[in-house]
Amino acid sequence: MTGRIHSIQTMGAVDGPGLRGVVFMQGCPLRCAYCHNPDTWTFEGGQEVTAEELCGKLLRYRSYYKNGGVTVSGGEPLMQGEFVAELFRLLQSEGIHTALDTSGIAPIEAARCVLPFTNLVLCDLKFTSDTLYRKYTGMPMQPVLDFLDEIEAAKVPFWVRHVVVPGMTDSDEEVASIFRICQRYQMFEKLELLPFKKICISKYQSMNLPFPLDATPECSPQRIQELYQMLNLD
Repeated sequence: MTGRIHSIQTMGAVDGPGLRGVVFMQGCPLRCAYCHNPDTWTFEGGQEVTAEELCGKLLRYRSYYKNGGVTVSGGEPLMQGEFVAELFRLLQSEGIHTALDTSGIAPIEAARCVLPFTNLVLCDLKFTSDTLYRKYTGMPMQPVLDFLDEIEAAKVPFWVRHVVVPGMTDSDEEVASIFRICQRYQMFEKLELLPFKKICISKYQSMNLPFPLDATPECSPQRIQELYQMLNLD
């Protein structure tokens, strides 16, 4: 079975527990205003590999995966659900911890294919309303909530990630609403607040694309700490 990948990071430290190999899949249906990887949008780009080949490459670095494992990110990995499921199956057979980093926007059948071979889900919860989802990602919110329900039913632990964008998603009310959604689920373990950065601008420039949030300031570490304190999570 083959899939299309954008790239591999061999020692990721912010993509789940411990040090991890990180696979960035090619292709994503979202067009998030603050996307850091516009070069993963198209499904035609990247490199075609088999699950066996990719597993073999990742296993070369298994000595670094102490307290870690492998995370598949994107793009949107669930758009290649069968491939990710096979890769995770192979990795788990080698005793490697598997994590799925996803927006939750994908056919539910793909989730049901991948979750049995997933040790941890990292799910982006970008906004708290359908209106904002449609405005800033181009897609509705309901599939994300359906995906969270599916994780709960499959009894897979999950973390929620939320990008904090000044003037867009950084209010106390918005972040508190995100946390309330998380608390509905027994399998929820952790909320990660990620500060909005603009290190992706060079990618947009090289692709001759305008960056929608070019005039938006980056989120400060202080604001992230304030929000954690507000939630009593510091």
